[in-house]
Amino acid sequence: MMSERIREKLKILADAAKYDVSCSSSGSNRKNTKDGVGDTGAGICHTYTEDGRCVSLLKILLTNVCIFDCAFCVSRRSNDVQRAAFTVDEVVELTMNFYRRNYIEGLFLSSGIFKNADYTMERMVRIAKKLRLEQRYNGYIHLKTIPGASEELIKEAGLYADRMSINLEMPTETGLKLLAPEKSHEEVKRDLGVVRDNLVKFNNERSIIKSTPKFVPAGQSTQMVIGASDESDKDIMYTARNYYKEFQLKRVYYSGYIPISEDSRMPVIGTQPPLLRENRLYQTDWLMRFYGFEVQEILNDENPNLDIQVDPKLSWALRNPQYFPVDINTADYKMILRIPGIGVKSAKKIVQARQFGRIHEYQLKNLGVAFNRAKYFMRCSDSRFQLNDPEPMYIKKRILEKSQSKYLKNNPDQLSLLF
Repeated sequence: MMSERIREKLKILADAAKYDVSCSSSGSNRKNTKDGVGDTGAGICHTYTEDGRCVSLLKILLTNVCIFDCAFCVSRRSNDVQRAAFTVDEVVELTMNFYRRNYIEGLFLSSGIFKNADYTMERMVRIAKKLRLEQRYNGYIHLKTIPGASEELIKEAGLYADRMSINLEMPTETGLKLLAPEKSHEEVKRDLGVVRDNLVKFNNERSIIKSTPKFVPAGQSTQMVIGASDESDKDIMYTARNYYKEFQLKRVYYSGYIPISEDSRMPVIGTQPPLLRENRLYQTDWLMRFYGFEVQEILNDENPNLDIQVDPKLSWALRNPQYFPVDINTADYKMILRIPGIGVKSAKKIVQARQFGRIHEYQLKNLGVAFNRAKYFMRCSDSRFQLNDPEPMYIKKRILEKSQSKYLKNNPDQLSLLF
């Protein structure tokens, strides 16, 4: 039975961990062994998987004590909050007890920095090591890298964690220096580089020596706070693009700033984080990773910020009528992907289906296409609409009027603000 002291720590440190959104993961294939406990499977996260399964994890801080004073962070040293810290054995015991009771399927462990980076990171590594070697736990473990920790500790952590991540915090060095002057992007880059280089090294060794241990099999990720400083969407996504390319990240997470202080450096945005902007950034990220878009196509000097009213692919299509309508029966896969309302799965189905004959409107509706949006940008055997008839701005208005978006439902005046 959990003691009151542990229960109180859990309440404090689980609440403090909720601001870290980079806990989703997939891609790890750590398997259970004879006499072991747990099985990572397709990846553990406190969210919904692609096939609709809801999975959960123990998401806590080792401690919310921190030597840094980042203006946007609830655990900053100047904030008057109740402090707590787990011991190594307490986290191990909590994880195993929760797992055995089927409360969780994995562990997400982050921490404030107390004393120094190595002191904190060493304890996080000990937790993962105890779980793997002493408890024979084979479930999912996500560890946050402590900025500035030694290369040896980061490498050791990678041998026991399924995923590692480190927070970039602000999209630009300027924003970081304003709100977290004790931190540096160069430090984050060094740590990301350590994980990247060891991933390459271990993968190369495994191709020769099959018994080579796994190193961070689910890769690494990072997180940026958006809305706390004045970066444009262009600044944010160019940073994300560069980090994806340089460090082979699995994900970049965008966390809408939640007001937690009265610091004069922080923006006044009421009580709600910029969730719609956050959603548009994730959509742009998706277009870059899975739809073949370059960031400069979506965001550039002429369009430094995303259109909040419509998703970024529709916004791009409306700004580039010269590419439309796309003939569904002759266009290549990459161009079909650029039609608003057509996703990756639908585009693949279209390419397969047209091998057996020309495609008509009624067939597209059965292939998962959002037809009321796509019809303005494509042409099939019996199409009636083209992009230049009517005009793009009229199409935008028509699409918005028919939108089932919760944001538009909750803000009916948004249409009249634009037109």
